[in-house]
Amino acid sequence: MFDEISFDERGLVPCVVQDEASAEVLMLAYVDEKALQMTVETGEMHFFSRSRDEIWRKGETSGATMAVRQLRYDCDGDAVLAIVAPTGAACHTGERTCFYREVGGSAAPEKDAPPVPGEPRRVVHEALPALERTLASRAAERPAGSYTVELLGNPTLIGEKVEEEAEEVVRAAREETDERVAEEAADVLYHLWVLLAARQVPPAAVFEVLNGRAG
Repeated sequence: MFDEISFDERGLVPCVVQDEASAEVLMLAYVDEKALQMTVETGEMHFFSRSRDEIWRKGETSGATMAVRQLRYDCDGDAVLAIVAPTGAACHTGERTCFYREVGGSAAPEKDAPPVPGEPRRVVHEALPALERTLASRAAERPAGSYTVELLGNPTLIGEKVEEEAEEVVRAAREETDERVAEEAADVLYHLWVLLAARQVPPAAVFEVLNGRAG
């Protein structure tokens, strides 16, 4: 069934798991042909445990399942990429991703050691997913004095702010430096993301519209 994939001498191949919405790498596990077949048939990620020598379904004990959106394989066929929609934390430690420590960082190197605040440092593709999580937190907790909370509770105001920031980025593009354009564009994205959160429209829905317009 999987002639394009080169399984190793144990019949296994590494599987990188990536969040469909955020593009974050969530975990690395192994699959055999049967686990891949079960993944395709059920639409949920199944892996092969090398320590227990058995197939397991992600989330069978934690409830944090992973719905498969797409399976890809690399140039020489000896690794699989699973693009998924997770329902909870990917890591058994409770972290969103298993890759929550940075090489050379301050976190303890022992197995399952906790993360350190501020690490790993965010890279470019993590900016918008991190903003989305922050907005969800503000919406749920409603901390006093929060500008975001004020916007979330006032649809008219947030609409006005998006319009205002859009005008400012246009003016910056016409009259100011590239740095100022980037700063004003960041303001537009922040306020637009707040508007989406206020309307409960997930950013993924916006990206799907863009994907649908491709070509």
